[in-house]
Amino acid sequence: MTYFKGALLGSGAALALLGAASGSAQNAPQNAPATFATQVEQGRTLYATQCAVCHGADLTGGQFAGTLTGPNFLSRWGKVPVGELEAYIRTSMPPGGGGRLSAEAYLALTALVAHENGLALGEPVTRGLASAMPPAPPVVVSSQLRIGGITPNYPFPAAPVPVDRFAGYTPVTPEQLANPEPENWLTWRRGHNGHGFSPLDQITTENVSRLNIAWAQALPVGPNINEPLVRDGVLYVFGFGDEVFAFDAANGRPLWRYQRQLPEGTNPLSKKTIALWADKLIVSTSDLHIVALDARTGRPIWDVAMVDGTPPGYRNNGGPLVADGVVMNGLATTEPGGGLIVGVDADTGERLWSFDTVAKTGTPGGDTWNGVPDEERRGGSVWTSGTYDARTGIALWGVAQTYDTGPVRDVIPGGNNDGLYTNATLAFRPRTGELVWHYQHMANDQYDLDWAFERVIGDLEVNGEQRHVVITGGKEGLFDTLDAATGQYLSTADMGFQDFIIAIDPVTGRKTPDPALLPGRDRLALFMCPHAGGGRNWSPTAFVETTGHLFVNARDTCMELVPTEQGFLTSGVNVFYSAPADSDGNFGFIQSIDMSTGEVLWESRRRAPYDVGMLATGGGLLFTGAMDREFIAYAQDDGQQLWRAGLTGVPNASPITYAVDGRQYVAVVTGMGNPLALGLPGYTPELPVPQVNSSSIYVFALPEE
Repeated sequence: MTYFKGALLGSGAALALLGAASGSAQNAPQNAPATFATQVEQGRTLYATQCAVCHGADLTGGQFAGTLTGPNFLSRWGKVPVGELEAYIRTSMPPGGGGRLSAEAYLALTALVAHENGLALGEPVTRGLASAMPPAPPVVVSSQLRIGGITPNYPFPAAPVPVDRFAGYTPVTPEQLANPEPENWLTWRRGHNGHGFSPLDQITTENVSRLNIAWAQALPVGPNINEPLVRDGVLYVFGFGDEVFAFDAANGRPLWRYQRQLPEGTNPLSKKTIALWADKLIVSTSDLHIVALDARTGRPIWDVAMVDGTPPGYRNNGGPLVADGVVMNGLATTEPGGGLIVGVDADTGERLWSFDTVAKTGTPGGDTWNGVPDEERRGGSVWTSGTYDARTGIALWGVAQTYDTGPVRDVIPGGNNDGLYTNATLAFRPRTGELVWHYQHMANDQYDLDWAFERVIGDLEVNGEQRHVVITGGKEGLFDTLDAATGQYLSTADMGFQDFIIAIDPVTGRKTPDPALLPGRDRLALFMCPHAGGGRNWSPTAFVETTGHLFVNARDTCMELVPTEQGFLTSGVNVFYSAPADSDGNFGFIQSIDMSTGEVLWESRRRAPYDVGMLATGGGLLFTGAMDREFIAYAQDDGQQLWRAGLTGVPNASPITYAVDGRQYVAVVTGMGNPLALGLPGYTPELPVPQVNSSSIYVFALPEE
């Protein structure tokens, strides 16, 4: 029998009803039952064939999923309307394929669960039934030693009533996503414009040295690159293994937890982003689904596959962007066909559109692949979520290079080997998927120096004129500024560590690599800067629009490209890390760049490479972190280090700041595993990475007065 196994957890209770992906309909009731008792018996038959393998024959839990009866279960579902339980089962089960059983089957299974928890209904279970599940009975804690239990016979003092963070919850609006309240961090990089800047200024350059740990929580062990979100005192974070948590943002009290049980053989991947929309928290999963959770309870509302079947090679590292009522998500792959961006209705989960990031014959850009057949074109991965420009109504996405460099290295007579849409910014209408404009930052990339990172939207003075722009940079430390409405090239800023681009066209921005540094199996070994791992890389920048200053961290690395018959790049080269010829042994550095002029204002260097995004605040501070497990604060005006804290794990995500009840907090997630942490430990052998890759969220604040 083909089956799915899984568990969805919340407040200590598990619910993971199992159903076959196909063939289950014949086990479902064919006619609506007349009584609750009839439903229960039909549910018992269904449960034995569809659910018992995970939850156990008697509903008390099994190898793969938890109990569906008793105090633990009712601590979550007691007093909840039966219709709400039915909706949860119907939209969540089987895991990753909610709704695959018949409507009658879900009603019957709900009736069985209700009956086994002591509920006797005088009517059949129907969708939206208001009758409530039984309340949870008093819990008596005991042990085999018969000590340490809590007796129900003698009353305890009343426990403090925790703050209800969801009281008075209102839907998140598009206006809030575009311009969040100062206390909130509503999207990746805080708002849809991708600035990574918060106006909060309670923590300043004068008092940051007094920061202390406010609270911390362990997350599932494993790599974690997630940037949390905060809305009205609730912090949401994605954990390794596709678990999602909601915490009280003031003290770390758990509010709910969602756990997706991935199909066997699925490689769990962390996600940079999660997203809020209306009353939903939108997450994308390692098995290539998008799931809408109720932001107040963690219960699934809808669940949809991004692609049909299980195409080989797709990876989902970036995460969702939600704008104009559409969830957009990009996928990465090294397989033929290239990357993909999909659009899904945020209210219903209906798939609306998809866009191939490798142009095919007969489509715009399809003639830029040097004659390579469509079925052999590779690249165009989407590693990072997009940003949204509320002024123009355009969503902006970054697309990576191709590793299949050999077929496009040398242009054929009369051909074009630019390779669209690699290393490009793509501008979409979210509702329709219409490509409004595109701009290719680096054509025919032969070095794995992709431009797949954040797109920053803002107003900036360029050549003496105020412009509405989008800013983005590649691994080589070049940052292009484009007109946000049209994609017109405006300017390029150079961080100053790349040595292979010898010319940039002042009108088009087209970049010319040094022909002497073109690699391949037919050439000698080459030395160039930076390394294919960056320079700057996955760590997003922070932009302060009032000053036009962009803050970016990077790694001072170079590479040797060694010819070989096969090779990491199909032109026939392997890539090796190297230090710059004049290295001082300080491999991590931060720069402040005036994007109006392209001038580097200051640079601050340290030994350990950075692998954490930048956070800028209204208090004049920058926060980031590094491979030596340090979380650090700098001054925006001169790069002076002002504060540091040691963490148990390597931080790999981007820090955020928020406020609850008038108190400002700064949070960061640990869990080594993003590409910046791979390969670089050899640069600093005296700073070994942890042997146990723990993951946690750390939250700091000033001492309470």
